[in-house]
Amino acid sequence: MSFRPALFLLLFSVLAGCVSSGSSDPMKTDKGRDAARDAYIQLGIGYLQQGATERAKVPLKKALELDPSSGNANVALALVFQAEMEPELADQHFRKALAQNSKDPRYLNNYGSFLFEQGRYQDAYERYQQAAQDNLYPERSRVFENLGLTALKLNDKAQAQKYFERAVRLNKRQPRALLALAQMSFDQKHYVPARHYYDQFSQVSEQNAESLLLGARLATVFEDRDKAASLGLQLKRLYPGTPEYKQYLSEQ
Repeated sequence: MSFRPALFLLLFSVLAGCVSSGSSDPMKTDKGRDAARDAYIQLGIGYLQQGATERAKVPLKKALELDPSSGNANVALALVFQAEMEPELADQHFRKALAQNSKDPRYLNNYGSFLFEQGRYQDAYERYQQAAQDNLYPERSRVFENLGLTALKLNDKAQAQKYFERAVRLNKRQPRALLALAQMSFDQKHYVPARHYYDQFSQVSEQNAESLLLGARLATVFEDRDKAASLGLQLKRLYPGTPEYKQYLSEQ
């Protein structure tokens, strides 16, 4: 079944279920309106995940017509506007969501990522710190990873390293934290832990320009010339015009 019919079927099933429960008009009951709101939100999120932001706005608008205070609908619409490069509208809807639940770690983490994207690093840092306070949030490791990346932007490398270590302690499959720890260890000339973090990164993520350069450097340190040459060739083939490749050439 294709995406669109599947989610419209979901919405139809929700309303049909309300009808079968004895109400002639499910939209006249709180339960029916809440179910329809949630189905519209899911429909909007489905479109957003497909990159169809214009279509996503239609069901999300309907969800907000049913429940203007819905935090989930406001966050979803904020993500739509963020994707469409409408920062003022995105900020507006993130704030509406947080007005309903100022401690929801999902809202805080998403808002923090939006603020980070806008270059508002101190504001992002504060939102991530609030999100990290929820010990039961299942994405807490990602929040600490985000805190580490933001701390780097704020030129606090020592604190960034602590956050990255916390992220990896919670979840050993956080690629950005692993790569950052590998790079930090390399910069500190702690080559054994640098290689350990790099190998972990390589197991959970595809290579990028930064990781290929670091991998070539580590291979050189450990006198693995074949691996260093192989990673250098990948850097040349995949990222020929990048600062990382230019740096690689300058070190040869």
